[in-house]
Amino acid sequence: MSFSCGVECVLCLGCTRWAWKRCTHVGSDDSATWPLATPDEFEHVPRICSVILAVYESDLSNPQFQPPGENRVNPDRVVKRVTYDQTQGRAPPYLIYCDHDRREIVLAIRGLNLVKESDYQLLLDNRLGMQMFDGGYVHHGLLKSAIWLLNQESDTLRRLWIENGSNYDMIFAGHSLGSGVAALVTVIVVNHRDRLGGIPRKNIRCYAVAPARCMSLNLAVKCGRFPPEVRTAIPVEERFEHIVLSCNATSDHAIIWIVREAEKALERMRESTAGAVTTAPKVLKLERLLTIEKEHKDALERAVSLNVPHAVTVTSPEDAPAQVDKAESSVSQIHDASKTTSKSTGEGLTGMKWLKSFSKG
Repeated sequence: MSFSCGVECVLCLGCTRWAWKRCTHVGSDDSATWPLATPDEFEHVPRICSVILAVYESDLSNPQFQPPGENRVNPDRVVKRVTYDQTQGRAPPYLIYCDHDRREIVLAIRGLNLVKESDYQLLLDNRLGMQMFDGGYVHHGLLKSAIWLLNQESDTLRRLWIENGSNYDMIFAGHSLGSGVAALVTVIVVNHRDRLGGIPRKNIRCYAVAPARCMSLNLAVKCGRFPPEVRTAIPVEERFEHIVLSCNATSDHAIIWIVREAEKALERMRESTAGAVTTAPKVLKLERLLTIEKEHKDALERAVSLNVPHAVTVTSPEDAPAQVDKAESSVSQIHDASKTTSKSTGEGLTGMKWLKSFSKG
């Protein structure tokens, strides 16, 4: 009797400990060991989030959610605004904003609308291994949306880039579902910069806020033609593999709260760095660079261990040119993949035909 009571007590304590750890676990625990960003690196985030938030506004002349101050969107600089009626379910609503003070052209895409069936159809239009792209796999529905959006707005973006002296930054930003579309738009534009007036890659940026998962691991971290620039962390073993549910998970995902908390974070960062710096940084630049290189290699090895198609590793610096050549040749696989995709999806051929014409000019 005493033995069974002891077993029950141990079992109850174990379950209680597990439940307590799960209920008290928050997303910030996963990033506790990441290096802190500087105010200069983070100052763009609240402003870009405010532009995304403007897509949610019904009337920018009388905004309900726009924050006061320098991050407030100027309605006179909104070049174009597209609603659900105009997209007809092919993409979430978006706007094009030209910020002359900061010399930026911003394409901002809104997130998932819980009452719009077209958004769910866009999100669910995918299955494992359905859409190949540039040596990896991407979300089929989000890629179609990105292609449609570029088909509609490439002329406008090119005109704005040229009319403003060909030296503005081209920023693609989105929230939730829109962040996945923005990420894939950026990938396509980076591969075909000549179609936007020959814009340099250094002038192209993407801000994915609370992003939807839109591409395979090997495509996200491969050392191909464009080495990654990492500010926080690379998806290595057990990183980004857990979903943390909390009582405020829904509110934390809302763009309006992200804007407010981002502004608070930036203000605190500026206050903490206002005084003279008298101590050395905790993570030296050289040490962080070595850490990034190791994490990048671990991420590639992780992709290979999962048997992800076209995942490769770089074992030595001498292998890098070969990997670049392989990445270059992988672009041609888009054309072959389009033939297969078109057999299973009615609109796949149209989208991939556009991508071919986009690359050829």
